Amino acid sequence: MRLPLPALLIVLLAGLTAIDGSWLGLGHFRLDSGAFFCLGLLAALLMAGAYFYRTVRPDPRLAAMLFGAGFLCIFSCEASVLNYLLLTKAGGRIDMQLAALDRALGFDWPAAMRWMGHHPHLNALAFIAYSSMLPQVAVSIIVLAGIESDRVYRACMALALSALLCIAIWAFAPSFGAFSVYPLPDARLGLALDSAYAQELVRLLRDGPGLISPRDAKGLIGFPSYHAAMALLVIWYLRDVRILRWPVVALNLAVLMATPVQGGHHVIDVLAAFPVAALSIFVTARMARAAKIAKMVNKPSKSAEPVPVAAG
Repeated sequence: MRLPLPALLIVLLAGLTAIDGSWLGLGHFRLDSGAFFCLGLLAALLMAGAYFYRTVRPDPRLAAMLFGAGFLCIFSCEASVLNYLLLTKAGGRIDMQLAALDRALGFDWPAAMRWMGHHPHLNALAFIAYSSMLPQVAVSIIVLAGIESDRVYRACMALALSALLCIAIWAFAPSFGAFSVYPLPDARLGLALDSAYAQELVRLLRDGPGLISPRDAKGLIGFPSYHAAMALLVIWYLRDVRILRWPVVALNLAVLMATPVQGGHHVIDVLAAFPVAALSIFVTARMARAAKIAKMVNKPSKSAEPVPVAAG
């Protein structure tokens, strides 16, 4: 029997909980339990609200919105912990090869950063666009819930699958971006992430995760860029919301262009996000279609209902 998407999302969370919990216990890692407990409590309240509005006082849209918020809260914590644990098992770093690919494509990261340094207003806009990604995801869940509850579950599944795919690729061939290869040509350039951040990522790969805490969690993945994948997914799932379609496209094209500058990424990191997002959308659509077919098959038909017979 095919499970509906909400049930599959719960199974996914349970699987990540089992993996993270087992690895943490066996590996004796240091975990900021208090901070994770607070986030877990918030997520549990959101999930409880979703259950209430799904069963006690049915409101599918509100239930979907609360479920989406709770799911993303839990998933982001669990995926981040898994990513940190994989620091101890990751393969050889490939940033030099990715930088060479960028140069072969004609992109010179230091030159781009010098050019941006001469255009501070454009750089400030790039900072705003890059920093908008997480708020965009949160707003997307609210908007999608107001249209159709199932869209929330599809968006959550695609976001989760793309994150896990990025983590899997990164685990085999870790990278941290162009800013871990080149020094910044202008230290005064206002950036969301800078060279000090990059060097801390390199240190984590060398020395291990240390204390794992949501208070100081860092985005470890360079290739493929999950930031870019999220931008593409937001464009896709809001594509038929007429009032938002073109503003969302414009904003997220700005996110994609800002990612090498504000996020310190290689351009190839951003390009690699396209197949990641496409595969996540495709797999999610197949899962949703299979669950819908299973629901239709298992739904009792009117012809199967008993027909009352008049007494003779």
